[in-house]
Amino acid sequence: MTNYDEIDFSPIQAPTADEVVTHSRVRDIRLASGRTLALITLDNGRDHTRPNTLGPATLTELGETLAGLRSRAAAGEIQAVGITGKQYIMAAGADLSDISQVGSKANAKLIAQLGHKVLGSLADLGVPSFAFVNGLALGGGLEIALNSTYRTVDASAAAVALPEVFLGIIPGWGGAYLLPNLIGIENALEVVISNPLKQNRMLKPQQAFDYGIFDAIFPASNYLEDSLRWADGVLGGSIKVDRRNEPGKIERLTKWPVAIKVARGMLESRIGTVPKSPYAALELLDKAKSGTKAEGFAREDEALADLVTGDQFAASMYAFDLVQKRAKRPVGAPDKSLAKKVTKVGVLGAGLMASQFALLFLRRLQVPVVITDLDQARVDKGLEYIRDEIAKLEGKGRLDADTANKLRGLLHGTTDKAEYADCDFVIEAVFEEVGVKQQVFGEIEKIIAPDAILATNTSSLSVEEIGEKLAHPERLVGFHFFNPVAVMPLIEIVKTSHTTPEALSTAFVVARGLGKNAVLTADAPGFVVNRLLAKVFGEAARALYEGTPLLTVEKAFEPLGLPMKPFQLIDLVGWKVAAHVQDTMAHAFPDRFYANENFHALAALPQVVEKDKAGRVTGWTKDAQKTLKGAVGDSPASESEILRRVQDGLTQEIRLMLDEGVVPEVQDIDLCLILGAGWPFIDGGASPYLDREGASERVFGGTFHTPVIRGIGG
Repeated sequence: MTNYDEIDFSPIQAPTADEVVTHSRVRDIRLASGRTLALITLDNGRDHTRPNTLGPATLTELGETLAGLRSRAAAGEIQAVGITGKQYIMAAGADLSDISQVGSKANAKLIAQLGHKVLGSLADLGVPSFAFVNGLALGGGLEIALNSTYRTVDASAAAVALPEVFLGIIPGWGGAYLLPNLIGIENALEVVISNPLKQNRMLKPQQAFDYGIFDAIFPASNYLEDSLRWADGVLGGSIKVDRRNEPGKIERLTKWPVAIKVARGMLESRIGTVPKSPYAALELLDKAKSGTKAEGFAREDEALADLVTGDQFAASMYAFDLVQKRAKRPVGAPDKSLAKKVTKVGVLGAGLMASQFALLFLRRLQVPVVITDLDQARVDKGLEYIRDEIAKLEGKGRLDADTANKLRGLLHGTTDKAEYADCDFVIEAVFEEVGVKQQVFGEIEKIIAPDAILATNTSSLSVEEIGEKLAHPERLVGFHFFNPVAVMPLIEIVKTSHTTPEALSTAFVVARGLGKNAVLTADAPGFVVNRLLAKVFGEAARALYEGTPLLTVEKAFEPLGLPMKPFQLIDLVGWKVAAHVQDTMAHAFPDRFYANENFHALAALPQVVEKDKAGRVTGWTKDAQKTLKGAVGDSPASESEILRRVQDGLTQEIRLMLDEGVVPEVQDIDLCLILGAGWPFIDGGASPYLDREGASERVFGGTFHTPVIRGIGG
């Protein structure tokens, strides 16, 4: 087995300009019993907007600190070691800028081994170690806790997760071995593989405690004091720690292999076999059921070294950079000081989408929200939905009783549009037809204040045309959400030739207040995401009406790596919506977008496709088969032909969008597709994928990126 003390880490320890060192500050705390606990506080000296990260210099300093504490423990000076973070943050994991620049596989392995040496020493100090997770704990931040003897968590911590698989790597500092042996294989599969593949889902502290990741959970108001008191009780024996989810012998022999087999089948059917990190993680979790911790750590060293120097991680880092940096500083957004303060929001409509908007505005902005519709029955239905959702959130512990009651008090529904008079921001969620939107805005403009902002949620219509009949079209912006509203992180903010900097700034500030990432687009048909998804839908429909079997069409799209196949996605967004978007794009660009009038016949059906429990399309309904009879040709396309058509079509459209100035740079298109369509991180976004597949060269004789960003299939 590897002896980490004999390894020369100097090749990775030279200071880099990019690493913000997180220091290990130590102070002794005298517990009530008289025992002494040495408390390490991780702190990079920045405010809470720059989280602690774990680069080579940070790990080296922490290792030296822990070695000193081991000596003090041996001398009887301390009876325990605790480790926590600066306010709100334990650590956000490894410093990815350093990891992505390691160069050689040997250096990548050294990164893994240094992490194991340092974090692993938390279990070998001669006295118990306690991790007091007082805030955000991701990746290596959570692995600090897993390597400790005991763990507590602050109930208000922002998130707990092992997101590595989402980034094309694996938990490489103990997580893949320690977690399943702490909380059982099924829970570990959820945390290590399933959650990262669900748009990088995180755990709330209570969920993490329920899984058994933490031994105790305490409220924020007295978190550190409660944790220290609890640690003193554990040290003295008055508090017994119950690891209720630790796997026993029977689970290891029977449940473990079955769970791994089921997970492998799920992965193969959902994402195919090209992505490497989920399968590498699965292999590590499988082998964690037996053998020693040292063997588990050695396996993680090898797996992390392979992945860090592979193509998929390079593509992930491009995508990660877009989401972490570009998304937080939207290109083209006016100065936020120009934004109008929003103290009340109006939502035109009370249907499902409008109700989702209202709920999001209530939860995130916590200002009064009014909804209206044509009659009181529709308004009441919308109000009932919103109140039910608030009750569900309260029941799950995601809202406390006081906040839930406050939100109910801020909500109002009526048929009287006069109540919009004091709204600062009014968004419509009415039928997707220009005339309808013009009519509702025309009515409301007479009521609202002169400086109130109007927003349209249109998915593909011209924002400028919607505002044509307004007396003040300069106050109108496009504010396009994605479904489901609460989950999808993107808002496309659409600027017309009239939109003022004040209106635009307000839209960006509101989007940020809602917890969304906003991208500025020109007022072009379909904007970004729907324009490109319409290309995907159109090529799927074209192949279908040529006579290609449904499941062949679905399978042809697998190499794109999208979270859903085309007809599964159409079923989610709605066949009527998809038909409308397709018509809009085919009308705008008849030579490039496919539309078929029979699509509307399918859209009129109550149910078009049959799906399995996982939501995958398995075939047509009987009604759909009848509708398609006689409308389908007899010239089926092959999977490779369909894939090539969609690759070339996407390439052509992206190139044209850049030429037309729909967005400033191709990075904005990739960002929109990652956030709004779930394009996978390990693919790096659409444009790197199209470069690697040769579509860029075929279509315009060049590439979107020089050098080409490697990734899946790279």
